[in-house]
Amino acid sequence: MAAAIFLLFYNLLMRVSVGVSGGIAAYKAAELVRALQRLGLEVHVVMTAGACRFVQPLTFAALTGYKVITSLWQDPEVTEAVAGPNGIDHIAEAQWADALVVSPATANILAKFAHGIADDFLTTMYLATTSPVLVAPAMNVNMWNHAATQANLEILRQRGVQVIEPETGELACGMVGAGRMAETATIADAVFGAIGRGHDLAGEVVLVTAGGTREAVDPVRFLGNRSSGKMGYALATAAQSRGAKVILVSGPSGLHPPSQCEVVKVISAGEMRDAVVARMNEASIIIKAAAVADYRPVAVSAQKLKRSGPLTLELAPTEDILAEVVSCRRPGQLIIGFAAETENRMENGRAKLLRKGADAIVVNDVSGSGVGIEADTNAATFLTRDTAIELPEMPKRQLADRILDEILALRRPRPVVVELDDHEEGGAIHDGAQKESVPSGARRQLIVE
Repeated sequence: MAAAIFLLFYNLLMRVSVGVSGGIAAYKAAELVRALQRLGLEVHVVMTAGACRFVQPLTFAALTGYKVITSLWQDPEVTEAVAGPNGIDHIAEAQWADALVVSPATANILAKFAHGIADDFLTTMYLATTSPVLVAPAMNVNMWNHAATQANLEILRQRGVQVIEPETGELACGMVGAGRMAETATIADAVFGAIGRGHDLAGEVVLVTAGGTREAVDPVRFLGNRSSGKMGYALATAAQSRGAKVILVSGPSGLHPPSQCEVVKVISAGEMRDAVVARMNEASIIIKAAAVADYRPVAVSAQKLKRSGPLTLELAPTEDILAEVVSCRRPGQLIIGFAAETENRMENGRAKLLRKGADAIVVNDVSGSGVGIEADTNAATFLTRDTAIELPEMPKRQLADRILDEILALRRPRPVVVELDDHEEGGAIHDGAQKESVPSGARRQLIVE
C-alpha cells in the first residue's frame, strides 16, 4: 500500500497537456483524461476551435479542475484558482507539461504541426514545447491514406513525434478501413511510457529483431509467415522511450519504426543472421522477437515456376541465429528469445530455453485468433531457468514495457531463501538474514539479501 501511495504522488509530479482537435472522436478525449488521471498524472486540456464544436470545454474543466484553454486570447478575468498555477500563456503551458498528446489529431492539425503553422494555442504550444509529443490520428480512411497526410506524418516522425497508429475498422462516416483512433488504453500507455518510467535503460544498447523473414522459391514467390512485426516494433519503441539506443533488425514490414532508432532492413533468415552477428557486439541486450523461417528451399528457380501439376520442394534448415548469438556472446550481455507455440506451450518453451542457452524466453500461444500474430494485443509467459511469469493479454506496446521490466530484473541480484525447521538453529546465517518468530512445528524462511 505504501508503495502504491508513493507511486501515485510520484506520478502527480508528472504533467500532461491533452490537445483536442476538431474531429468526431473528440468525445473520446474525455476518456483519455480519465485514463491518464488513473495513472496518477496531472492533466490540462487545450482545445482547438473545431474541437469546441464537438465537445463543450466545460466537460474537460469538470474532469481536470482546470480552466480549459481554447484560444490565445483568454478571458483576462479568469482567476488563478480556476486557470491553474501556470496561467494561460502558451510558453508557460509548454514548459509546464512533461508531455503533449493530441487526441484526436486531425489531418489539419497534423499538417499544421508538420509545416510550422502556429495560428492558435495548440499549434503555438507545439512549437514551443521541448517535451515528448504524441499524436493519435483519427480521420476518414481516404484522408489517412492520402499522400499529403502520409508525408506530413513522416515529417513528424523524423522530428521525434510519436505517432500512435490508428486502428482499422468501421469509421464514423460509414466506411471501413484505417483511420479509427487508437483505443484509450493504448494512448494512455504510450503517454505513460514516454514519461512514466524514466530512463532506466539509459546507457544500454538494445538490439531487437522483428517481423518475419522470406525465403525465395523463385523470383516472385517465397516461403514466409504471418508475422506483422508489431511485437518487435513495440519493443523497439518501448526501449527507446526508456533511454536506450536501439538497433532494429527488421524483416519486411509495413510498420514505421521509432524515429531515432537505427533500422537494418533484411529479407531472408540468412540476411538477418548476418545483420545480427555484425552488430551484436555493440549491444548490451539482444531481444530476438523476429519470426525467422525455420526452412528454406534448397534450390531457388531463376525463372518463375509454371503450374504443371504437383510440385515438390526440398527444404533445408535455416541458420539458428539465437543459438549462434548465445555461443559467441560477450560477458554481461542479456539475450532474450521468443517462442511461438501452438501446443504444449510451457514444455516446448522451457525446452527451447535450455536448448538455446538464452537468459529468458518469451513464450506466446499462437493457436487462437485475436491475439498474438498480426493482432494488436498479445499474452505471454516470461520464462527463465527458475521462474515462469505470466503476462496476461494486453496491448503489445504495454506488453513490451512489461517484458523490458522483467529483462531489467535479470540484472538485479535475487535474495537467497533458506528454510529451517522451528527447532533448527539459525546461527550459521549471517547478519544479512531477516528472521521472524513462527509457531511451534512450523517452518520459517530466512531471506539472505
